[in-house]
Amino acid sequence: MARTNVPFNGILNTNELFSAIYNMIISQQVFGDNISGTSSQIVDEARVDGSLYGDTKLYYATDCLKSIDWVQDSETARNLLAVHRPPSPECQAIELDIFRQIALTVDQFLTKRGFATEGAFSSFNSVMMAWMGDTKRIYDSTTYNVFFGNTETNKGKQTIEIDIDSIRGNASTEEEAARLEAQGIANEMANLLDRLADPSRDYNDYGFMRSYGKERVKFVWNSEWVNKITKFDLPTIFHKDGLMEKFAQYVLPAKYFGTVNTATGRDADLVADGSTIRSLIEQDITKPDTTVVHVFAGELIPSGVTVIDISEASPIIYPTYTQSNDVICKAVVEFPPYMSAFEVGTSFFNQRNLSENHYLTFGRNSLDYLRNYPLITIKKKASE
Repeated sequence: MARTNVPFNGILNTNELFSAIYNMIISQQVFGDNISGTSSQIVDEARVDGSLYGDTKLYYATDCLKSIDWVQDSETARNLLAVHRPPSPECQAIELDIFRQIALTVDQFLTKRGFATEGAFSSFNSVMMAWMGDTKRIYDSTTYNVFFGNTETNKGKQTIEIDIDSIRGNASTEEEAARLEAQGIANEMANLLDRLADPSRDYNDYGFMRSYGKERVKFVWNSEWVNKITKFDLPTIFHKDGLMEKFAQYVLPAKYFGTVNTATGRDADLVADGSTIRSLIEQDITKPDTTVVHVFAGELIPSGVTVIDISEASPIIYPTYTQSNDVICKAVVEFPPYMSAFEVGTSFFNQRNLSENHYLTFGRNSLDYLRNYPLITIKKKASE
């Protein structure tokens, strides 16, 4: 019987003609094309250099000055000794304080016995070594994307709600509704670009006077929204030579957008449903049957796992967020910085058991957005 959808159990097939002979394995192939499409574009653009000396980057924000009436011979105009200090600047610190390590053990002896050729064995070891760098790529991109998708600010006018239901309600067909929806979103985004270009205090946490040219604004889309819009209204609004080229430079999978789960105000435990509650960080999760699974940021928490237990002194058992499809996109001028301290690969050969340990050690900053720049969330208005 042919083996289908079952792992190889090590048993060779009996030869069809001679029962004492077993058919041999033809070849062994180790898949090496495992990570080639991670959504790392945003974190790669957000990277800033760290250093082995010191641990903090300071970002200073200053406000505009003011003008006054001027009369040539007035007392004010004659007072050359008057002091005119600028408004106090704001200073934000980004600290490089998180360190991680990826470990791998390989050997050149007993493991070889599981392979028929030197080429197959070398391929296996090469793929496992490559996984160290790929694992860091996964960690960087998923950690950053989850942070970005779940971070909002309510300062000024940095939350924009679009009444999608009302916009669609004016249509007589689904096709027309989709077109009206796309037009409404495109109109709001075009208006936002105009507002950002005009000097205003509305689009940074400090309330300082700022303006941003349209070419500086970056839109990061929820993939479900951008796919829906382009599918229904690509020819008329979001065509490649029009607003789509400007508005959809960056796209993140929908799973990264949501709201961080907190214990504040909760009157019941929060138990994962297996479909909407996702991990905020890379962590080990103990399932109800006591088995342990390892998840990266953005992965679903297994169903039945209690992530918040309000009866505990520290109610947050597992840092999580609840995915929300209401977020259409986010608009920023500068991505929150992702600072690298160092990335060092080391190895150690254990002469007693003939194995070789490899380590990839790296550091990064605690993630935070820059208060000097906009972090605008454009979302669907909740239905009444």
